[in-house]
Amino acid sequence: MKKPQNNYAFIDGQNLNLSIQRLGWKLDFRKFRVYLSEKYAVGTAYYFLGFVEGNSNLYTSLQKDGYILVFKPTLTFPNGKVKGNIDAELVLHAMIQYENYEKAVIVTGDGDFYCLVDYFIKNNKLLKLLIPDRNRFSSLFRKKMVYISFVSDFRNKLEYDKNAR
Repeated sequence: MKKPQNNYAFIDGQNLNLSIQRLGWKLDFRKFRVYLSEKYAVGTAYYFLGFVEGNSNLYTSLQKDGYILVFKPTLTFPNGKVKGNIDAELVLHAMIQYENYEKAVIVTGDGDFYCLVDYFIKNNKLLKLLIPDRNRFSSLFRKKMVYISFVSDFRNKLEYDKNAR
């Protein structure tokens, strides 16, 4: 009998959330966590995001849905825009945890993660690169299409339905 895989997901929360919102729908994070578990045997899912006061309900909900949250302090600019760049945290955690998982699922369309994706491919550690939006992602990843799936292709499975709760 084959032992189930112990895979980890590393999720660029800002990229995932904003990309899906730009497409005009809302991701059901509970369904997404189940999808990661069933499709990719993800036992541990790290969700990286900037910490914003007043979002405690969101954070509690994500934790209840099975995500391990990793926060980055945010900056608020004079125009009101809030920025919490999590790139270094995601790469650091992926490498700190490297020996603890068989394969990684990276969720982002941001080309800043190209070096991590490329390293994982070269070391047979990448299971899948899940890009949120099929139409908007870094062209650096186009050479890695064999490893890519698009979250936007699964809207019918992953869209939040407020009437279903």
